Amino acid sequence: MSNARVDTGIAGLDEVLAGGFLRGRTYMVTGKPGTGKTILGMQYLESGAENGETCLYVHLEESEAAIRSNADTIDVDLDGVEFLDLRPDADVFVGDGYDVFAPGETDGAEVRGTLAARIDDVAPDRVFIDPLTQLRRLAASEQSFRTQVLGLMQLLAKQDATVVFTSQSTPTDPDDDLQFLADGTVELDRPSAGRTVEVTKFRGSDTRSGVHSLRITDHGLHVYPVLAPGTHQQPYTPDQLSSGVPEVDELLHGGLERGSVTILSGPTGVGKTTLGTQFMKEAAGRGERSVIYMFEENVDTLLDRCENVNIPATAMVERGTLGIEPVEALERSPAEFASIVREEVEERDARIVMIDGIDGYRLSIQGEEQDLERELNSLCRYLKNMGVAVVLVDSVDAITGSFQPTNGGVSYLADNIVFLRYLEIQGELRKAIGILKKRSSDFERALREFEITPHGIKVGDPLTELRGILSGTPEFVGRDTDDATRSQ
Repeated sequence: MSNARVDTGIAGLDEVLAGGFLRGRTYMVTGKPGTGKTILGMQYLESGAENGETCLYVHLEESEAAIRSNADTIDVDLDGVEFLDLRPDADVFVGDGYDVFAPGETDGAEVRGTLAARIDDVAPDRVFIDPLTQLRRLAASEQSFRTQVLGLMQLLAKQDATVVFTSQSTPTDPDDDLQFLADGTVELDRPSAGRTVEVTKFRGSDTRSGVHSLRITDHGLHVYPVLAPGTHQQPYTPDQLSSGVPEVDELLHGGLERGSVTILSGPTGVGKTTLGTQFMKEAAGRGERSVIYMFEENVDTLLDRCENVNIPATAMVERGTLGIEPVEALERSPAEFASIVREEVEERDARIVMIDGIDGYRLSIQGEEQDLERELNSLCRYLKNMGVAVVLVDSVDAITGSFQPTNGGVSYLADNIVFLRYLEIQGELRKAIGILKKRSSDFERALREFEITPHGIKVGDPLTELRGILSGTPEFVGRDTDDATRSQ
């Protein structure tokens, strides 16, 4: 058999299938009602017609008019597709002895004869049968049904047509026997966390394993494959990315590296997002694009705040050097979100990606918490492989008091951990910045005062005169001694 591929016409599904179906073979699409089986077949035929192939739609339930009307609602064009109506009440089987669809009264010969004549007439390259299991309800017995299906598949195999058929499996009417007849099985489902697709069988080639996300849109199906970081790699130079604030770069011994993951950690309002955006401001000056995915803040609020601290975010967005993407709660699966990020990296060449923040990601993306952490890990590995600098904003609960480097045990993801915290000094609330971890190079161990001003970020000299900074209530070193000396 040929190893040539036949595309499905569905974004993402061809990636899962490593290029599409194998030409000349037979595939079953199974799933509960409403999971998208018929839409998959429509798009499969539409793509074939667009490629100049001859396509045949064999329908056993809905009329051609209803099918075309449904296709129009999802912007699928079936104008170049031939139809064969094999419904029980189809005119082609009424009269002249062709009332053959009463259960228990047919051996399938009439069906095969009609289909054979149509195939000879059309000579299809692609065939979609929807649903094939309708023949089971019309056959005299299970043996008769299998005979019909086997004869049908042999007929289509001689034509070298690539066949996709749907199955309506139920507990009392399973499709296990059809799975053995098919060269591949595509399972559609609709669990509580969102629609999914899985390729459970595919003879003759490897496919992307796993349960992939599926969305039905106004333009048909869209599949979002589970991210496989190891399949993505891009050569890059691991140079350092400056923040544009000399003191921050001194703390980091030059800046952040491409292909690294940095966690910006600290309590709410301390300046984490502003610090991350500062790196993006500097990247924009080099003509590089950055993207912020907003899980916890309004876009307009972020833009206003940036303008107030000398970060021209609005102008950066207008020039295309900054993208700001809000993510609505529970609208997307991890794979769908990863697909959006991939598009920014692979099509728009984003070089810095910031997820703001980790808690918002966990709350907003569909799925169980352990799955979300695994998918976030995969996304970070992918971005590192592509030479993208990743910034994760992580909010900790404590305002002052015991030092908490990160929240929720995500520090293992990080190559760098930059922390910001509040300090109480002489009854005044101030801020400090420090580096907890940097894998690729040394870093400054001292803490420095951190301030956000109308002119931008301001970082002071190392706070060497203070001790107990990480407790949130530091003390001046030697203060009692100095006071005693002054009193003499």
